[in-house]
Amino acid sequence: MTSHGHDHDGDHSHLTETEARVRALESLLSAKGYIDSAAVDRIIQTYETKIGPRNGAHVVAKSWVEPEFEAWLRRDSSAAIHSLGYHSRQGEHIEAVFNSDEVHHLVVCTLCSCYPWSVLGLPPTWYKSPPFRSRAVIDPRGVLAEFGVTLDPATRVEVHDSTAEIRYLVIPQRPAGTEGYAMEQLADLVTRNAMIGTGLARAPQVAS
Repeated sequence: MTSHGHDHDGDHSHLTETEARVRALESLLSAKGYIDSAAVDRIIQTYETKIGPRNGAHVVAKSWVEPEFEAWLRRDSSAAIHSLGYHSRQGEHIEAVFNSDEVHHLVVCTLCSCYPWSVLGLPPTWYKSPPFRSRAVIDPRGVLAEFGVTLDPATRVEVHDSTAEIRYLVIPQRPAGTEGYAMEQLADLVTRNAMIGTGLARAPQVAS
């Protein structure tokens, strides 16, 4: 497992000062009837699952169709990602790891919830949960199976432990049957879970 030291002063499972203020303001406005908390939750859910990960999906799709960009991503992931305009305010380094028939990558943050916000948006609730953070290391294949991912026994699972200094972006394998697809079509096949390692890229016939 790839592991580094953790910094608990960053954007982790506890609320930052700004997040605490936002939550307090949301509660006040909700209590006064100015906003609907359920509607806010729906907006956040949309950002978590659809809008946020589009940056990462663009990175993945570009690596699938442009060999030069893929080589750059392998050589200097952060620089390649920054070239597309995706910058993190935290200034962390992002390392792209590439799935293949031989290895499947799974990302976790064992001590907190370090996450590549600039390419994946908000972290899902389960990513921050203690069961995922512990079991992903102890029983990665079992965790993957619970997400519906069954790998060939010959494929090894490599677990990467994110930190405040380095975050990981999984580049899933390109689905078969996508020859001739435009980059935007390919990006539609890339899910947030596939870029964490708890999923695979969608097959063309089930793409939405």
